[in-house]
Amino acid sequence: MERHSLLHEFPELAERIHALKVSDVHFRKLFDAYDELEHQIHRINTSEEVVTDEHAHVLKAKLLHLKDDLYRRLQT
Repeated sequence: MERHSLLHEFPELAERIHALKVSDVHFRKLFDAYDELEHQIHRINTSEEVVTDEHAHVLKAKLLHLKDDLYRRLQT
């Protein structure tokens, strides 16, 4: 299964992502949280980690919320 890093999701914003990671501490924390959560979901999707369907759903909802928040910050 393919990973979905923020750079994979928004390749056209790679320079902006890098700039904000360097200059904005809050963005960096959100970026790191997204990366960690995306990695955990990838492990679940590839059966390396087993969780209940409900827990997986909660994690995926958190990931989408983080992605939306990061995207809004990238647009400002």
